[in-house]
Amino acid sequence: MPTKARKTWAQQLQQNHSVTIAMNCAIVGLSRCAYYYQPKLQDDSVVNIPNLVHNSRRKSCCLF
Repeated sequence: MPTKARKTWAQQLQQNHSVTIAMNCAIVGLSRCAYYYQPKLQDDSVVNIPNLVHNSRRKSCCLF
């Protein structure tokens, strides 16, 4: 089961039952780190960063 689905399942358990987050994570097989994790960058921006660096170096080089 994907991490996102397990995180959603753990959040639903938290809302519907008075069980700790640690217990919810143990029930669905999710680490607490994964439960609290929030990505800092969008997926598309990670892919574009190497392209931006490559293009900027390519323009500034006088040998080509």
